Amino acid sequence: MKKLVESSGVEVAFKEVDVVTTGTFGAMCSSGAIINIGHSDPPIKIEKAWINDVPICHPGAAVDLYIGATATSETQSFEYGGGHVIEDLVSGKEVELRATAYGTDCYPRTRIKTNLTKDDLNQFYLLNFRNCYQRYACAVNSRDETIYTYMGKLLPRFRNATFSGAGELNPLMNDPDYETIGVGTRIFLGGAQGYVIGEGTQHDPQNLNGTLMVRGNAKKMSPEFLHGATFTRYGTTMYVGIGIPIPILNEGLAKKTAIRDEEIFTNIIDYGVPRRDRPKLGKISYKELKSGAITIDGKKVRVSSLSSLKTAKKIAGTLKSWIEEGMFYLTTPVERLPLDSVFKLMRQTEETSFIANVVHAAVTCKENEPIQAIAERIVKQSVNHIVVIDDAGKLSGIVTSWDITRAMAEGRKALADVVTRRVITAKIDEPLETASKRMAQHNISALPVINSERKVLGIVTSEDVAKILGR
Repeated sequence: MKKLVESSGVEVAFKEVDVVTTGTFGAMCSSGAIINIGHSDPPIKIEKAWINDVPICHPGAAVDLYIGATATSETQSFEYGGGHVIEDLVSGKEVELRATAYGTDCYPRTRIKTNLTKDDLNQFYLLNFRNCYQRYACAVNSRDETIYTYMGKLLPRFRNATFSGAGELNPLMNDPDYETIGVGTRIFLGGAQGYVIGEGTQHDPQNLNGTLMVRGNAKKMSPEFLHGATFTRYGTTMYVGIGIPIPILNEGLAKKTAIRDEEIFTNIIDYGVPRRDRPKLGKISYKELKSGAITIDGKKVRVSSLSSLKTAKKIAGTLKSWIEEGMFYLTTPVERLPLDSVFKLMRQTEETSFIANVVHAAVTCKENEPIQAIAERIVKQSVNHIVVIDDAGKLSGIVTSWDITRAMAEGRKALADVVTRRVITAKIDEPLETASKRMAQHNISALPVINSERKVLGIVTSEDVAKILGR
């Protein structure tokens, strides 16, 4: 379609093309499945349930359960979760159900353990609250350490970037005004037919961040287009394949479906800042993202995709063949998706503490100072940490009272012999909880606070954190 518009124009494309198929295949965390397991004998009114040791939500009635894609196994940590349970069921595998209850007169049973397959379930419906993001951000990390996010592993100091989405093949980029996509639209979902049942959560069309809420019969789906997945040190999710047919009802739609990657822009976001208003470092096109490298502050950065363009193309092609063979019929939406929705941030009534609230001046030294002088400074200032800086006030390292005590006991005189070069740091605008977690993770008791140029602004210690968070 895109090539046709480029070569022959919108008017010709409108006359020649009836339907354009689209596709996307990526991690969609707000996914899950409703199952009904049937009544046992004697019956049980489930209070808590697990499938393959993954906690399962019990939203209502006695034996209706909801499997959330991001729920994680209690025995396999981040390696297995709800998305994997759904994939196993879709694949026809047997899963183990455990459930407990408090027992009632009409539901006397208090526990049950059994094995199930999808054929044993009365209903098994995929029900995804937020899928098919119109765009994803490009993620980078400004910190001095690797971080693990829902955008994958981000190396320190902008050493890599990640993105997601099919760009010019994405359904919502080809019909951005939702002329053909709405409640009741029949779609390709996980290898079977499904439906749009409304706008997805966090639907934000004014910023080209529309989402969809979708539903489909998981018994008919295929593991080729529905994968459980794990993001290292972040958690579990599920890759979902979605394809949407767009009937070319007018020349405007013909033009919209001709959109190219170079016309689709997204923000480069610094995920190294753990706040909801993360810094935007610029805009980038999907053409540049798909090239494998982007430029940030004059530096070439390797970029990789978290979604599969190959599978997205296969989805669009499969949907096309279904339509041509009469296996898939297009539906008119009974209600269009809203265009005026605004994504609001959480209202917070409890104040959040940030590092800026507790940071205090760091006691510093230069690397050429004698150890004896630094020992005297520790005693005089009653501190356990001395931050080593260069002539410009930038971070060079850190030493502790223990380092200095050991150095003096061993007769060392050069600070270079005991200074720690690889320093775990913090930024002034980070939440205090983040600092606490980082210190626990690295088994340290202080974080020098630096700016983007590594100039030392102060220090925050475990005692500072404990006073605030403990209170």
